[in-house]
Amino acid sequence: MEGVQFEEEVVTEQQAPAPGDGGHGGDEPPIKQRKNGLYPGVSEELADLMRSGWADTELRELEPIEQAPNTARRRAALSARFPGERLVIPAGNLKTRSNDTEYSFRAATEYVYLTGDQTQDGVLVLEPTEGGHEAVLYLLPRSDRENGEFWLDGQGELWVGRRYSLAEAERLYGIPCRDVRKAADELGALDGPVRLVRGHDSGLEEALAGRLQAERDAELKVFLSELRVVKDDFEVGELQKAVDSTVRGFEDVVRVLDRAEATSERYIEGTFFLRARVEGNDIGYGSICAAGPHATTLHWVRNDGAVRSGELLLLDAGVETHTLYTADVTRTLPINGRFDALQRKIYDAVYEAQEAGIAAVRPGAKYLDFHLAAQRVLAEKLVDWGLLEGPVERVLELGLQRRWTLHGTGHMLGLDVHDCAVARREVYAEGTLEPGMCLTVEPGLYFQADDLTVPEEYRGIGVRIEDDILVTEDGNRNLSAALPRTADEVEAWMASLRG
Repeated sequence: MEGVQFEEEVVTEQQAPAPGDGGHGGDEPPIKQRKNGLYPGVSEELADLMRSGWADTELRELEPIEQAPNTARRRAALSARFPGERLVIPAGNLKTRSNDTEYSFRAATEYVYLTGDQTQDGVLVLEPTEGGHEAVLYLLPRSDRENGEFWLDGQGELWVGRRYSLAEAERLYGIPCRDVRKAADELGALDGPVRLVRGHDSGLEEALAGRLQAERDAELKVFLSELRVVKDDFEVGELQKAVDSTVRGFEDVVRVLDRAEATSERYIEGTFFLRARVEGNDIGYGSICAAGPHATTLHWVRNDGAVRSGELLLLDAGVETHTLYTADVTRTLPINGRFDALQRKIYDAVYEAQEAGIAAVRPGAKYLDFHLAAQRVLAEKLVDWGLLEGPVERVLELGLQRRWTLHGTGHMLGLDVHDCAVARREVYAEGTLEPGMCLTVEPGLYFQADDLTVPEEYRGIGVRIEDDILVTEDGNRNLSAALPRTADEVEAWMASLRG
């Protein structure tokens, strides 16, 4: 990777922002110059050449983003909840991966939900007015070609690509836009109560530090989490897109299992990642490509193990769409295409538990009902197999089945794979299901390789089946139903893909 080179450099009076301040420290970007007033290592002739001869590339025919009406409604709901208060929701800043390279940027969920924008350093501000709030979007404008920023600054457009002008962004998002480099100063100079979504922009937190209260800021974040509990039609459509791409990614993996056997779980990870990047923005979370005994490790993301015929592959993966909604699907597949008798027995038990869980997803049901239904089935199986002493009611009361079921049976899904994570318990885990909620149903059984309480043949087998379920007016819809679930269907599906 090439780097920007500077010689004999001093920083002009327009100082660079301090590290971690989110780039909101001054009116203009930092430009380093030679002591004689020229750019570092740049002749006057080259500087003049780089300033001139550029075409007008302003995009004047842009249409608003598809979800602009939805984001406007969400901002209106937020405004109604906090009348008379200034609300600040940042996108976040780049994070260093190593030395002078950064991780790929992923905007904060709250910011994306309210704007549809995904650019780094952006800040949404809801300014209180007599009738509610006026939204303002602070963004970084186009690179300045006069002062050399666009080709001398490491985040200039010549290095990282074109960004929207403020006028273009206003048309896209339907929000008045201002220069984000002025955000900290402008917000810091204003009076009145303010709330900030913390944890994304240390510069803004520092600028507003004297006026922030942790409890009030937490209330803002909780409300935004709960606002996402019920999905609108746009969100449901995006989740279906994510699931559809994920289904194709699973098909891709099945087609190359023979090549994965010759390499490692990394081949599976890379195969799915290709589909995620071609059809979406990225993977929605680290793919779990767990073969053999690795399937008993719930979040196995090292993906560096062997893929062996005769063992099972637990693939837990999801494509994230260009609007950042993610799928979350798991299938447990026989690597050679056929379950053996014990694998099938365990798989069928998990499938039966998932069927019970899905059947419990409906409007008016308690959120935990699907978890309890699935756990009951698994407890019954463990008692039937002699691994636990009954009766089943005793097992469930004491939670004994959890030695092998380990985790909850599902979670909300949306912009985050574990969506609505800071919602209050009475709204989420102790709440009631409503149409538009989307959740996973994912029971599993995991027999660790060193578990001496089970027969030896069980050890090292892990099975999970996970689907993305939308609560509808009359029940539920399995968004990932295109992927087969029964053992017979899985075997037939794999055979059709592997020829």
